[in-house]
Amino acid sequence: MASRVYFANFRATCVRENKTSKLIRLFDAAGFDELAVDGALTAVKLHFGESGNDCFLSPVFARAVVDRLKSKGAKPFLTDTNTLYSGSRFNAVDHMETAMRHGYSYATVGAPVIIADGLKGENQMRVPMKGGNHFREVVLAGAVAQADRMVVLSHFKGHELAGFGGAIKNLAMGCAPGAGKREQHTPRFEVLQDKCIRCGECAAICPVGAAMQEGDEKATIDKDVCIGCGECYSHCPEKAITIDWKTEIPPFMERMTEYAWGVFSSHNRHVGFINFLIDITPDCDCLPWSDAPIVPDIGILASLDPVAIDQASLDLVNQQAGLATSRLECAHGCGEDKFAGLRSHYQGEIQLEYGDKLGMGSRQYELVSIDDAK
Repeated sequence: MASRVYFANFRATCVRENKTSKLIRLFDAAGFDELAVDGALTAVKLHFGESGNDCFLSPVFARAVVDRLKSKGAKPFLTDTNTLYSGSRFNAVDHMETAMRHGYSYATVGAPVIIADGLKGENQMRVPMKGGNHFREVVLAGAVAQADRMVVLSHFKGHELAGFGGAIKNLAMGCAPGAGKREQHTPRFEVLQDKCIRCGECAAICPVGAAMQEGDEKATIDKDVCIGCGECYSHCPEKAITIDWKTEIPPFMERMTEYAWGVFSSHNRHVGFINFLIDITPDCDCLPWSDAPIVPDIGILASLDPVAIDQASLDLVNQQAGLATSRLECAHGCGEDKFAGLRSHYQGEIQLEYGDKLGMGSRQYELVSIDDAK
C-alpha cells in the first residue's frame, strides 16, 4: 500500500508561502497532530552540524516545529547523540557548545537542547527488536528511548558509506550512543600503499588509534582495532584509504536499517519525519566542511513513513539536472542517479529495500503537494 508523502516547494510570493509557513502546513497535512499529545515529552531529532560545516538545518526551521508542538500541548526538546569519532561533538560539553555556535539555544529555538546519550555516551538503553538478520535488540540513547514521541528533521544529502542520508540514517546512527554506532559500523578500512603520501591525516583523525603513521613510514590501519567510523576515508586527501565495497557495505547498510527499525518500532511508530531537500551536498554534515550542492534546492517533505519519505527524496533529487560546478563528474541529466554519479561504489538503495522488507515502511508512495491546495 502506498504511503502519503507531503511536499512543499520553495517558491514564495507572500507570507503564507514562506518556508516556515509551509513547514507548519506540512506538519498539519501529514497528520503530525497525533504526535503532539498534551504533556508528551517529544524529541525533535536533528543534526546540529560539525564545527566548520555550514549546511546543517537552520534553527529557524526547528523553531517552527517546536512552536507547533508547544501550541498542541507537547513538551518538545531538541536532541542528537555524541559522535563515534573525534571532533566538535564527541562529548556533550563540546556538542552543546557547537550547537549554540550554530544558533541552537533556548532563546532561538524555544526548547531545551539535550544530548541524548549523556556526557560521554553513557546514557543508553537496550530495547528489543524483531525481524532483522543481525540484531534481536539495539542500543539507543537514553533520552531518545524514553521520549514519548519523536519528530525527525533530516537534511537530505550524500553520504560516504550509506550513499545518501535521510530519515533512515538519522534514526539509526543519530539515535544510537557510541556502543550502538559501533554495532552498525562493520566495515574495516585499509591503506592503499601506492597512494599514501605520509601526511598523517588518518592517524590524527582516528578516534581509537587504529590508523598509524610514523616518520617516513606510510600509514597503516590495524583492522582489529578499527571501529569502522570512516573518518580516515573522508579526510584522506589522496583517497588512499578504502574497503571492499562489494562485500562490506551491504551488511553495514542492513545493520544501519535495523537500528532505524529498532528506534521506530520501540516508539510504536509515533514518529514523524520531515526531510529538507536544500543544500544537497555530497557529504554528511558530520564533516567539518560543506562542499557545493549537487542539484538545485527542491523543497520540504513530511510523512509518517521513513522509507517512503527517503524514497521520495531520492526520486526528487534524481529528477533534477546536476549542477556543473559541483563534485558530480557524470549523471548530470534529469532522471540520472546523482549519488551514483558521486561514488562508483554507491549502494544507497539497500536501506530502502531492506526497510521495506522489515515492514518499517513502503517504497510505494503518493506525493501530495500542499502548494496545489491553497
